[in-house]
Amino acid sequence: MKTLLYSAFIILLISCQGNSQTQAKKDNTLQNQNITPVQTKPIDGLERAYFASGCFWCVEAIYESVKGVKEVVSGYSGGHTKNPTYESSNTGRTGHAEAVEVLYDPKIISFSSLVDVYFGSQNPTQINGQGPDRGSQYRSIIFYQNDDQKNIIQKKKDFLSKTLNRKIAAEVTAFQKFWIAEGYHQDYEKRNPYNGYIQNVSIPRLKRFQKKFPELIKDIH
Repeated sequence: MKTLLYSAFIILLISCQGNSQTQAKKDNTLQNQNITPVQTKPIDGLERAYFASGCFWCVEAIYESVKGVKEVVSGYSGGHTKNPTYESSNTGRTGHAEAVEVLYDPKIISFSSLVDVYFGSQNPTQINGQGPDRGSQYRSIIFYQNDDQKNIIQKKKDFLSKTLNRKIAAEVTAFQKFWIAEGYHQDYEKRNPYNGYIQNVSIPRLKRFQKKFPELIKDIH
């Protein structure tokens, strides 16, 4: 699914899946109305935040480059099925999006700054995907765990919408559960630097973010 060369077969497949992906998104939106978010517990002083904005290989690499972030895990969230897999989520019928779990030190970086990273590292107006990755499994979602986080997200989203004079695509969703992705997806960019997708999509996206937010990037020795 992650390739720059989309054959006629893939285009036809995406077209056929379109209705099911749209319905999955609608069902998921209804599911997330008026539900209580799950609050995660700190781990050794580290808090957790959850984001989705296209390919999790890209998003993982972006957040791992940020000061105060100790670990990022790729996975799936936002859907209505249990134990999603890469194959099942790619059908667009599970409601899940490729997402990341960010473990961060709140003494170094705030949740508010992580939201800035989120909006600043993607095309916030692209609906149902990022870059060449299209479909509900690549849609943008920010997950909140409490009212404070929800208010932070919504204020930043509203401000960005007014600034751009465009509708912002990101869903603001109550966090429920995060499913860890298959092992080969973890640290994918680091372990596969010469992969075609990484070279042509992931690394350029990372560099654009780093150029935009140099003050947030970890010192590399």
